[in-house]
Amino acid sequence: MAKYTEDAAKLLELVGGKENISAVTHCMTRMRFVLVDGSKADVKAIEDLPAAKGTFTQAGQFQVIIGNDVADFYQEFTAISGIEGVSKEAAKAAAGANQNPLQRAMGVLGEIFAPLIPALICGGLILGFRNIIGEVNFFNDAGAFDLEHGTLSIADISTFWMGMYNFLWVIGEAVFHMLPVGICWSVTRKMGTTPILGIVLGLTLVSPQLLNGFSVATATPEEIAAHTYDFGFYSFVGTGYQGQVIAALMAAFVLVWLEKFFTKVTLEVVRMIVVPFMSLVPAVFIAHLIVGPIGWAIGDAIANVVNAGLSSNFRVVFAAIFGALYAPLVMTGLHHMTNAIDTQLVNNLGYTTLWPMIALSNIAQGSAVLAMIVLQKKNERVQQVNIPACVSCYLGVTEPALFGVNLKYKFPLLCGMAGSAVAAMVCTGFSVKALSIGVGGLPGILSIMFNYWGIFALCMLIAIVIPFALTMFVGMQKLSASERGLVALEAAAVAEAPAAEAAPVASGPGELVCPVTGSVKPIEDMPDPVFSSKCMGDGVCIEPASGADTVVAPADATVTVTMPASNHAVGLTLANGMELLIHVGIDTVDMGGDGFACFVKQGDAVKAGQKLLTFSQDKIKAAGHPTATAFVVSAPGSAKSVSYTSGMDAEAGATAVVSYE
Repeated sequence: MAKYTEDAAKLLELVGGKENISAVTHCMTRMRFVLVDGSKADVKAIEDLPAAKGTFTQAGQFQVIIGNDVADFYQEFTAISGIEGVSKEAAKAAAGANQNPLQRAMGVLGEIFAPLIPALICGGLILGFRNIIGEVNFFNDAGAFDLEHGTLSIADISTFWMGMYNFLWVIGEAVFHMLPVGICWSVTRKMGTTPILGIVLGLTLVSPQLLNGFSVATATPEEIAAHTYDFGFYSFVGTGYQGQVIAALMAAFVLVWLEKFFTKVTLEVVRMIVVPFMSLVPAVFIAHLIVGPIGWAIGDAIANVVNAGLSSNFRVVFAAIFGALYAPLVMTGLHHMTNAIDTQLVNNLGYTTLWPMIALSNIAQGSAVLAMIVLQKKNERVQQVNIPACVSCYLGVTEPALFGVNLKYKFPLLCGMAGSAVAAMVCTGFSVKALSIGVGGLPGILSIMFNYWGIFALCMLIAIVIPFALTMFVGMQKLSASERGLVALEAAAVAEAPAAEAAPVASGPGELVCPVTGSVKPIEDMPDPVFSSKCMGDGVCIEPASGADTVVAPADATVTVTMPASNHAVGLTLANGMELLIHVGIDTVDMGGDGFACFVKQGDAVKAGQKLLTFSQDKIKAAGHPTATAFVVSAPGSAKSVSYTSGMDAEAGATAVVSYE
């Protein structure tokens, strides 16, 4: 019997049988199913399979984490099931068809905003820092510290800090006022049209030749006349759309539609000349004459409705509902709309009262996981998921906590929702304001206006204590002794397991060098929950340096896994049985090998420093994927005391990042 025949047969049954599978494919680490009815999948039983390391659902795909051997598992699964696998693109298309229109729309919106969030977070932190040094009066007229009666800020009494306060606005303005440029670029990138045309369209929305959108209300008649474009039969005031979200989205989708239309009807021989001109020029006119004003009105209306709810006499009720339901919204993908609303609120009001509740919800779910860590401290298997999930949740990445822990047991999710609701009520009751979107966890306080730090700190405490206490109380009643690790599960597992092969002979102490030149960070920094939660094993995250394009072997090893269709990852095994996975970028399997080349095949013996793969950072970024590379020890073999070094710049084939005995 093949290695995974039994587990593959059980998995087929547990996902609801052959008739419940619309499509199946795999990437470097996961089986990806598009199920007819997702509720038929027995998640708990699937996660109990020896071959499965976890499950989660994303973008309409039910994904089962297998590890480096996923290609072998996939072959056995398709042989047993009689289902022919499909391409990644076909699976994504099937998953999209399996979603309702609202889910598809939210998925698109999420993919548009995802590349923009790092800039928005950075901008929010910068605004928070500027607020502290330039807006808070720490000192009195005599220059003495006097927070109660102060009249002077740090910038007021220091030339250096005044210069810093003014110069940092260069970044703040680029992030928030010029946001339509990023939105138009991201829309065209997502929809598969020409990103540079999106950038140009965005620039026309914020051009300095137009009347600044923030100055419209106070513009003089002379300024309005100077920015009026008169065509004889029609004239209009050329108004900029600085900071406008909905208007930029609508303008970008007009450009996308025009480009796709003219690409379809234009002869290929003249397409390069005709399509850009016939797409961009009409799109600019339509943006300024039609969809821009409409989008502005819609954006203002949405922001005003949300702000009315958050500032009305019923705001505490609104906050309780939002605080309780935000975590489920994350699991459905509907939370992506809040990015647009928050940004619109910042544009209209200069602050947002919605985002602080989002940060508190993330903290509450992380606190529920913290209680699970305490409850399951003797269950070593689940702690491998619990601990990294808690850390990442407290830092604003909630998926590992939600899908890997809280939803799995259900009651931690509900306890987190309860704590989030109470914290949100207090937060909104005191009208806590954030300067922008920030880090959605404990560091989120840096984006809160300074005069609300005290009350927000209290809200954070509520979001920690209540979910933790509730989860501890309920967990003591709900969790079985085996789930808490209070019985000897290992003995039972050994008794049921087939005879194991002889363990490889340890090769003694050693170290693994960095496979890619770049900045080495903890594995928790990987922008993917499967890696950051250590489901695949511990390791490091490498952000490739500018110009770095080669993956080398970190040690003498045997190539055990390659991905011939995509060439984006490779698996290795050392003489001591240690298994390694090097995975370039996130979701780069979807690129179908474009920009990647592999120089080894399965079974090859390689030496430390030998070239394994090459990749194009430009193509990865153009496809909208992060370039962060995971270097993971998926199985230690006979190695012991494996340790990882991060927080440094490393050279491929030279700098040690992993050591072991």
